[in-house]
Amino acid sequence: MNLILLGAPGAGKGTQGEIIRERLDIPAISTGVMLREAIKAGTQLGMQAKAIIDQGGLVPDEVVNGIVKERLAQDDCKNGFILDGFPRTLPQAQALDAMGVEIHKVLYIQVPDQIIEERLGNRRVCEGCGATYHLINQPSSAGDLCERCGGRLAVRKDDKPETIRERLATYHQLTEPLVDYYRGQGKLCEIDGSTTIEASTEATLRVLEEQG
Repeated sequence: MNLILLGAPGAGKGTQGEIIRERLDIPAISTGVMLREAIKAGTQLGMQAKAIIDQGGLVPDEVVNGIVKERLAQDDCKNGFILDGFPRTLPQAQALDAMGVEIHKVLYIQVPDQIIEERLGNRRVCEGCGATYHLINQPSSAGDLCERCGGRLAVRKDDKPETIRERLATYHQLTEPLVDYYRGQGKLCEIDGSTTIEASTEATLRVLEEQG
């Protein structure tokens, strides 16, 4: 099953992606991870991205699209995948379709902005492995350290209040149009992500079972 996770920053895409990954045994792939892997592997597109990032620029769609295409061609994606953070814009979604990549379902996790702001303010990320925790909903059993690798947990710059509001405004402007795009294709599955992680997971798995 080829899936896209869609929702605002802090909606719970990463958490649900990990749960689906374990349940379906398919890779959960984020744009950031794809970029880092391509740069580490030294691919042509990865080097292009590195040069742009090193200069403080934003990686253009054509480079991101190419890296996504390379990643989805790898063997571990043959039985399905979960995309988190891509497509982020309507042109990226159209490029994905143009690649001939078949998407079966788009899981749209809906959460009001007020709840997003509260959630992100309590989020902590491991500086070592990138694992994500939440002080209230999903604390690390190791306190201020990552329970996976022992790395220090920190507040991301993106999770500061003023930055959160800017990110939400960008999401509503650039990414939210994908809701209607995929609804028009009959692929959109709407999930209430404003409740607990367990309730969101139950709703997500129910959608996959009913429509998988």
